[in-house]
Amino acid sequence: MLFLGFSAGLPLLLILGTLSFWLREAGIDRSTIGYLTWVGLIYAFKWVWAPLVDKLPIPFLTRFFGRRRSWLLFAQTLIIVGLIGMASVDPKVALNPIVWCALLVAFGSATQDIALDAFRIESADSDRQAALSATYQTGYRLALIWSGAGVLWLAARVEVGSGTYDVAAWQFAYLCMAASIGIGVLTTLFSKEPVPVQLARVRNAKEWLYQTLIEPFAEFLGRYRWHAVIILGLIAIYRISDVVMGIMANPFYVDMGYTKDEVAAVSKVFGVIMTLTGAFVGGVLTLRFGVMRILFLGAILSAVSNVLFAWLANQGHDLQGLIWVISADNLSSGIASAAFIAFLSALTNIRYSATQYALFSSMMLLLPKWLAGFSGVFVDSFGYQTFFLGTAIIGAPVLLLIWLAIHFRMVEFKKHDAAVSREQ
Repeated sequence: MLFLGFSAGLPLLLILGTLSFWLREAGIDRSTIGYLTWVGLIYAFKWVWAPLVDKLPIPFLTRFFGRRRSWLLFAQTLIIVGLIGMASVDPKVALNPIVWCALLVAFGSATQDIALDAFRIESADSDRQAALSATYQTGYRLALIWSGAGVLWLAARVEVGSGTYDVAAWQFAYLCMAASIGIGVLTTLFSKEPVPVQLARVRNAKEWLYQTLIEPFAEFLGRYRWHAVIILGLIAIYRISDVVMGIMANPFYVDMGYTKDEVAAVSKVFGVIMTLTGAFVGGVLTLRFGVMRILFLGAILSAVSNVLFAWLANQGHDLQGLIWVISADNLSSGIASAAFIAFLSALTNIRYSATQYALFSSMMLLLPKWLAGFSGVFVDSFGYQTFFLGTAIIGAPVLLLIWLAIHFRMVEFKKHDAAVSREQ
């Protein structure tokens, strides 16, 4: 899970956060950078092809590697090809090829997420999912550091002239990222395929379509009834503060005069420490106090860390302030993510693990990614400080939905206890 989590986390910033640093340094305006984040909307629609990943074999690959590992290898290949394509283009000269290659990376990454979530859920029982989630999250967050700070560090090492735009440096860094996906490929090759879940035999195409496309969603709605509205609403907006704010973080660093080395050093040292601490603390607290309470804590911490970015916007080029803000942001994100992954995993029926988990994680990104596309326009109109404060405020409804979800669970427990008493 540590290495597969690394493979899952690596592509995300390369087509969103780190790419925005590259584009801003190349002179691309903030509004265009904001709109380009809609590439990430592919993640929000992965539920469309998740049933195919859940059911269909890949010719030749599935025969040798099994259903889950064959899809993982296929997706990892797409990511590598897309990253090599991005490394072959200068966005200052031609932006469209970068966009198309980023779309390929996003599609491969989303497909890898589908197969990997199912692989993780099917590899252990529900009691171990929190531990697996924390380990997966650790690998994922390490990949975010490598694809964020690591890319900046690599580019800074080979660029010609400090503070000048050198496309060759960025291309070298992206080729290194393509090679880093090899960690996921090797892990997949040497991992054990989970024991396949035995499903009912399908008699015809109509029945197959029902089991593949309709039954996973109908099962979830039937299991939670009207409570599904609260759950899906919570999933849809839980990470909205982090996602919307994160799009403008790297352009913010460029505009504030931070160098690639400074951002890389702060993220690599303090970011890694706080990320690992947050993932570990989130996993432990979830086991100790339950998922819902730590979800609530994570939502509060995420909003507070965005307020700190608003404070930093008034400080100018303040390296010490950057250290404190990035440390707090990574700590809160690690705690929130560990609890949220455990929450999503607990909602999933193992018979439809890939499809249902893809639906949940897609909903998590749809609204935030769409809203994030306007972040550049907002910053141009109102400035960074107002933008960061706004991203903290839009996370307030999350707290209400968590409270409603907790209240519903208490009501259900009381009903269950009352039914048991009547039977006795």
